[in-house]
Amino acid sequence: MPDILSIDMTLLDWGIFLVAGITTGIINTLAGSGSLITLPIFIFVCGLPAPIANGTNRIGVLLQSGVGLATYVKSGKETFDGASWLVTPTVLGAILGAFIAVELNEETMNLVLGGLMVVMFFVLLMKPSRWIHEYPVATHKNKQPLTIGAFFLIGVYGGFIQAGVGIFLLMGLVLISRYRLSSGNGIKLLIVFLYCIPSLAVFFWFDQVHIGYGLAMAVFQAFGAWLAVRWVIHFKNADVWIHRLLILIVAVAASKFLIW
Repeated sequence: MPDILSIDMTLLDWGIFLVAGITTGIINTLAGSGSLITLPIFIFVCGLPAPIANGTNRIGVLLQSGVGLATYVKSGKETFDGASWLVTPTVLGAILGAFIAVELNEETMNLVLGGLMVVMFFVLLMKPSRWIHEYPVATHKNKQPLTIGAFFLIGVYGGFIQAGVGIFLLMGLVLISRYRLSSGNGIKLLIVFLYCIPSLAVFFWFDQVHIGYGLAMAVFQAFGAWLAVRWVIHFKNADVWIHRLLILIVAVAASKFLIW
């Protein structure tokens, strides 16, 4: 394993980090699957083995989630009602997923995720009103065993590979608990931030994190997250555009996972 603090990049590499980091921060904050951008860069630009790239990627996810969450809280427009029932099972699942990740390869999981993304694509297209609604939030459903179980499994996946977990979280938050997309994004950031802490610790324990490259990308991701939250807060039709972005990202993610 290379020195976890050393960075060997050209000016072009820094340019790639700049564009990819900001783009990933925006995508992960508004929807998910931004790791489909950063993981290949860590592997092909930085030369990191896939397991170490998987662990290194969590540094940026943690920082961008923290910045995005802090921006939401500072705005005073975000509430986290009922989120506590979802945080605990997701965090526990992420710890389990991280332990699985340090032992297994990603090929089978990528195929499974690709299939799920195809299903999600059609779910997003059918009855868009389920995603863009003004119905009362059904936080009482957060306490139900099926909801807790679903978020535990989402946590397992997030701890395992991370890419695409934001979309799974939004599906649960919007379709089960009836949060609006813009509100669900705030809770999604809270959940991801909290579960990234123990899962990143697992990757550190198994020496599967490159701090130098991770922090370099994380700075740009954090800026992208800040931009995204500022846009959501001040844009009246944010839910509509987030839904459209979800459709685009899921379509790309499905093909990416099935052919990568």
